[in-house]
Formats: sequence, structure tokens, C-alpha cells
Amino acid sequence: MNIVLVRHPTTQTKDKELLERVQHRFTRMMKEIRDKDYLDRLKELNLWTLEERRNRADLIELFKMYKSVHFESLFTLDCTKGTRGHLAKLSKPNCQKDVRKYFSHRVINHWNALDGETVSSSSIN
Repeated sequence: MNIVLVRHPTTQTKDKELLERVQHRFTRMMKEIRDKDYLDRLKELNLWTLEERRNRADLIELFKMYKSVHFESLFTLDCTKGTRGHLAKLSKPNCQKDVRKYFSHRVINHWNALDGETVSSSSIN
């Protein structure tokens, strides 16, 4: 189930809600935790919400791009920030359209929030 949901990037709210409801129903099938709150059931089963899985998959893909040769042709490093965080912070270009659904705009804030050790690590693991 995780592979399908991670690799299926949905941009429409109704699709996200539908996929999340599938997981919601699945967690209710467990008799021991059926009466708990949805987020508590997820913790009990060591599962993440759809949005959390999507953010994780986005960051993994961006990390792979960061380690590739052509990273700077895809993203612009932000040189205006101070020394907080890591040195590979990305800048968001100004845009008139609603681009929140695009990968490049969706992942920048999450990437910039990572610590320096994570960004500079040699592998995803």
C-alpha cells in the first residue's frame, strides 16, 4: 500500500482525501485499536499519513537530485540567507501562477528545514 500511495502524486484535494480514507478504513480493521483516534492508530501501527509519505518521498527525490551532477540546472541555491541551517538552501522563484502543486515548489520549504548533517550525508539511509 505504501508504494502505491507514495508514487502516486495527487494534486487534487478530493483524491488526497479518498486515499487517506482508504488508510483510515484499513486501520479500523484492527480490533485492538479500532476505538482509538486515527492518528493514534497510525502511531500504533508505525504508519504515516498520506501527506507525510508524500513529503518524505519528495525529499528523497530531491536528495537524489542534489547528489547528481545537474542539480544547479534544476534549482537555484539561496546565497542571501545567513549561516543558519545548511549551505544548500534553495530559493523560491517569484511566480504569478499557483505552483504549489509542482514538485519544485512543494519541496523547497521542507528541504530548507533539514539540518546540515542530513543534507551533507552520503546516502539516504
